[in-house]
Amino acid sequence: MKVDLHSHTRMSDGTLSPQELSDFMGQRGVEVFSISDHDTLGAYGNFDPPAGSRVITGIEINTTWRKNEVHVLGYGVPLGPSAINELLEYNQEQRRLRAVTMVERLREAGYPITIEDVVNEAGDAHSMGRPHVAKALVRRGVVDSVNAAFSEALVPGKPGYVPQLYTTPEHAIEQISAAGGVPVLAHPGRLKDRSLIEELVGHGLRGIEVFYPLHSPEDTREFRATAKRYGLVMTAGMDFHDIRYHTEGVGMDVDGADLAPFFELVEVYA
Repeated sequence: MKVDLHSHTRMSDGTLSPQELSDFMGQRGVEVFSISDHDTLGAYGNFDPPAGSRVITGIEINTTWRKNEVHVLGYGVPLGPSAINELLEYNQEQRRLRAVTMVERLREAGYPITIEDVVNEAGDAHSMGRPHVAKALVRRGVVDSVNAAFSEALVPGKPGYVPQLYTTPEHAIEQISAAGGVPVLAHPGRLKDRSLIEELVGHGLRGIEVFYPLHSPEDTREFRATAKRYGLVMTAGMDFHDIRYHTEGVGMDVDGADLAPFFELVEVYA
């Protein structure tokens, strides 16, 4: 079956509106999808799903663990007031403060950029991030691409880099669970220390994103075995943000039997 349980709109750091992303899912024949914007559920209520598709509410919560960034996906979370609202407000404020500090450091280094530039790039986004700073640098003509902005100014060792200070993955898992959702570890192949997986299982982790475009075949086999070892459900997602950088688009073909345990845990939004 064709699914995509990990995607982003311009409510966080994607480039498509919620409706445009939903339409794209329909064009690609995606049967089940989730919009999992960073630290916001703002896409929901702002799109109509394609005919015949199923949608599962989702969110990607950025967390900090031992100076590393770890992303926790939450599925089936409610759209009204819930246990995760305070956590999301905290992360969104940390994002804003981080952007302000980035701009201050860039200006000190001679870059002609203001926080207003970044706010303008963020537009309707509920979650401000480095991509918005990068786009502001491109619009100012300082660099010619978002990739160049990151490599020249926004990665560790460069003048505009500011470490993340988000909530912890343990807290994110606990709050997703308290809200009635299913906490899933995103793109485990990007972890710097995979021992974290066992630690998070002890804090209530319910699933792992086994099927991911940047996972090697060896990664996929490893994480499939990890899911079996700890009794975790498996999920799949393209992590789509922008067709210019995610040229494969949305949707991946996955054996429905692999995802059946996950589907048993979540309710369909629409």
